[in-house]
Amino acid sequence: MMNRRIFNCTLILALAAIFGMSLHAQAPAPDISGTWQGTLDVGKGLRIVLKVSKLPAGGYKSVFYSIDQTPQPIPINTTTLTGTAIKLTITPLEASYEGTLGADGKSITGNWTQGGQPHALNFVLTTPDNAWAIPEPPKQMAADAKPTFDVVTIKPSVPDRPGKQVGFRGRHFMAINFNMNDLIAFAYGLHTKQIIGGEPWFGTELFDVDGVPDVEGTPSQKQMQMMVQKMLADRFKLTFHHEKKELAVYAITVAKGGPKLTKSESSPNDPMAFFFRKLGGLTVRNQTIAIFAIWMQSSVMDKPVVDQTGLTDRYDFTLNWTPDETQFAQFGGTGIHVPPTTDDPNAPPGLFTAIQEQLGLKMEPVKAPDDVIVIDHVEKPSAN
Repeated sequence: MMNRRIFNCTLILALAAIFGMSLHAQAPAPDISGTWQGTLDVGKGLRIVLKVSKLPAGGYKSVFYSIDQTPQPIPINTTTLTGTAIKLTITPLEASYEGTLGADGKSITGNWTQGGQPHALNFVLTTPDNAWAIPEPPKQMAADAKPTFDVVTIKPSVPDRPGKQVGFRGRHFMAINFNMNDLIAFAYGLHTKQIIGGEPWFGTELFDVDGVPDVEGTPSQKQMQMMVQKMLADRFKLTFHHEKKELAVYAITVAKGGPKLTKSESSPNDPMAFFFRKLGGLTVRNQTIAIFAIWMQSSVMDKPVVDQTGLTDRYDFTLNWTPDETQFAQFGGTGIHVPPTTDDPNAPPGLFTAIQEQLGLKMEPVKAPDDVIVIDHVEKPSAN
């Protein structure tokens, strides 16, 4: 009897070796769902909250908050866990995170990489009671509000400061390195070639604008334009009249095969974004193609841009191209220049090819009647 028991045990062990079976219970796969937080090592440091949840079909999805910059969540496109290796990718920001889960399952050590630059970012698992508070999103300005600036300063820009910026920081509307053409174009949704009769200084003198609206809440795009329109009339004494002219413009249409666009998960009242990681490296969030066309004409193109796609949804996308000498003239005087063309075979395509290949749209030069404004009177801004 004893010999038979030994034989059976030996047989089981032999079968386990043949089929790669283990007689020991396997350790459960790690679980990274939960709330994590850590400080991104850039300058003073930015507090990051990462929320990870399990998907019903397996795998994970996650979202992160940079709570010192914005209360808005930033969706993460892919979240993968391979062994103890964690990888997150955020396509619109061309950013990624790679980290290693600690042995206790309560810490992650890794790096955040954006623009080719890695920065240390280590997370710890936290509880709801101990998690950093995520700020409340700013309330939207009432849709029927007609705001003006309660307080606004206009000063000459700091010499040789690169780039241009426009938008809100907290309660403050900021326009940095804007000339008169930029201000009029922003206020009325125009290209500089739709401004007739401007003074010579319209394209050369740069201003910084800092204003606080007289109505609580975050304004819409139209409400921001309304405030700048009132400021131009009050501080620059701007008057003009409208005319229609046939102009050379760029028309955006849907390419054969249809659009290759991802609908935004943000609501229409959530903030929009249109920013360059570099010249020719554009990130767009929560924008219609009509708004995209306005921003392209005001920052990139040498002619007005009109939307003829018929698309009305809001989209998130990136666009990468190699600029040419006809683009980004609006950044003149700010120290930003389009680099000379390169023979690098790995360089992105030109803009028109990139729009078709990456977005499923076409941008072509055409002639079309368009609105222009003719300047009747203007003065340099009064002192603050």
